[in-house]
Amino acid sequence: MRYVHRELEQQVISAARSFPAVVLTGPRRAGKTTLLRRLFPKASYSLFEDPDVIGRFRSDPQGFLDGLRLPAVLDEIQNVPGSSDFVRARIDRSKRRMGQWFLTGSQEAALMSDVSESMAGRAAVLQLWPLSTRETSRVSLLRGGYPEVLARPRAASLWFASYLQTYLERDVRAVSAVHDLATFRRFLSVLASRHGQVLNKSDLAAPLGMSVPGISRWLDVLEITLQILIIPPFFENLGRRLIKSPKVYIADSGLACHLLGIETAAELRRSPFRGALLEGLVAAEIIKSQVNAGRRRELYFFRDQQGLEVDFVVPTRGGRLRLVEVKASSTVFPDMARPMRRLAEALIERAPRRGRPEMYIVHERAVGGGTTSRAIAPGVSAVSWREFATEDLGPA
Repeated sequence: MRYVHRELEQQVISAARSFPAVVLTGPRRAGKTTLLRRLFPKASYSLFEDPDVIGRFRSDPQGFLDGLRLPAVLDEIQNVPGSSDFVRARIDRSKRRMGQWFLTGSQEAALMSDVSESMAGRAAVLQLWPLSTRETSRVSLLRGGYPEVLARPRAASLWFASYLQTYLERDVRAVSAVHDLATFRRFLSVLASRHGQVLNKSDLAAPLGMSVPGISRWLDVLEITLQILIIPPFFENLGRRLIKSPKVYIADSGLACHLLGIETAAELRRSPFRGALLEGLVAAEIIKSQVNAGRRRELYFFRDQQGLEVDFVVPTRGGRLRLVEVKASSTVFPDMARPMRRLAEALIERAPRRGRPEMYIVHERAVGGGTTSRAIAPGVSAVSWREFATEDLGPA
């Protein structure tokens, strides 16, 4: 698979022109190193997962940095806490030299706590997720967006199994004192079976024989390492009693399918999880579009205690909202838009100056079908998830 141009490229280049350092975070194997080495081919490279590199740095940090040719990529730098202090000292001696240091990490909290203390005002912080549909049409519900899976789809099952093993042994142990990795692996499978549901920590704890605080800590680990999406409820005073707990999704649909034991397209079509998996894919595409454009992550769901539910509420520029309902069906009916239209009316009544929300029913594309008919109800567009991701998730 040839190099796929990433939508984040322009953000990285712009940051390198304006800051001495660029910090690039994201899930393990999302393509951070490939992106930086493609954009800055003359930069020297050091991997802080290599025991020899870690040993040389720890024994003589100043000597190690003296030996680097700038610009320099320091990969997975969170493995050596305090290393950014030495980088900061170098930056302070040459404050006018931009784009000299590129730091990456797959453990966002560990890296950011280090960076925020030592690199404030000296580094731009960006986030790279796995590939989006806007970047390549190879992204799919079954395989997700990790570059190596899309390059070798026949080896997807083996790749995901190896990925989980590496993730457990490196990231999980590094972020938290998790000693029982076998139970943590079962926790991942239990969580995948609740994909797209309102988060209920007691429900997760019961089959594992764990406490709720323990489950909370493990969820924090997954969120820190960008393996799950926690989607909060949309709060606005509409005179309704609203659900207050967030929804949870495995961040990559391919990994979710692997955890659920779904290996083929036929198994996916028959799976009772297909609808929730498609929801998660759409959620990930929305977040990727926001992050890749340099915007803040803003994604919510709506559900009240009377049963009115809309899958996603997306704030856009100008204070307007997008309402998105996801259906794992190739056929769309006008009645599917009813919950969105009810919520839209309530929102307009509450804040008429904001204007009418954009409304989308996002669904699966019919086999052999062309462009979807977009008018399904007044003010509501029906569109396949690929069209939504590639066309409707542009700047907003």
